[in-house]
Amino acid sequence: MEKTSALVVEGGAMRGIFAAGVLDGFMAAEFCPFAYAFGVSAGSTNLMGYLCNEYGRSQKIIMEHACAPEFINWRRFIKGGHLCDVHWLWHQSFEDVPLNVEHYLEGSTPLWVGVTSVNSGEPRYIRIDRENMHSVLTASCSIPVAYRDYPLVDGEPMSDGGLIDSIPVERAYEEGARDITVILSRPLGYRKKPSRLPAVTRSVFRGYPALAEALL
Repeated sequence: MEKTSALVVEGGAMRGIFAAGVLDGFMAAEFCPFAYAFGVSAGSTNLMGYLCNEYGRSQKIIMEHACAPEFINWRRFIKGGHLCDVHWLWHQSFEDVPLNVEHYLEGSTPLWVGVTSVNSGEPRYIRIDRENMHSVLTASCSIPVAYRDYPLVDGEPMSDGGLIDSIPVERAYEEGARDITVILSRPLGYRKKPSRLPAVTRSVFRGYPALAEALL
């Protein structure tokens, strides 16, 4: 089998600033040898900026838009609204700092974004195009509880792509990639500890049992 390269970028909300810097370095060096790109959550939006060749865009959004009260707002959350309004973040940043989407569409590196099905608790991987870009990227960043909605993708409610497959290396392998570069947002070897309060998780997501089990 021909050796094919892929780039995988982990999410991690504000920790995505590290990947933003790495990808800016790639752009500065005009380095984009990848046949595929795979990202979840903040990793997916970082990759979108990279594949559109928008140097500095992701850093600007993380340091400005993602720190704005319209995005993170504890008072709104206490009153029943979103803690992190990812719909506002994606759409407002897209309006303020436009993407050169044509550069991505005309390029040779497709972006696959991971999301989590709320109904089945299973991962979904969707190739980004002009029509689905806004809905899929918003869904992939929709942290449960912090964002109280479940964005629809092809009529199916979706949640944060990092819940089930935060580093989609296996998916890249399934697509034929054998030379896989991974940009992490945690130190190498990091393992998340299991929930100490599984009953609380099941209670909070009692309307979505498959999602609860996936979270656990």
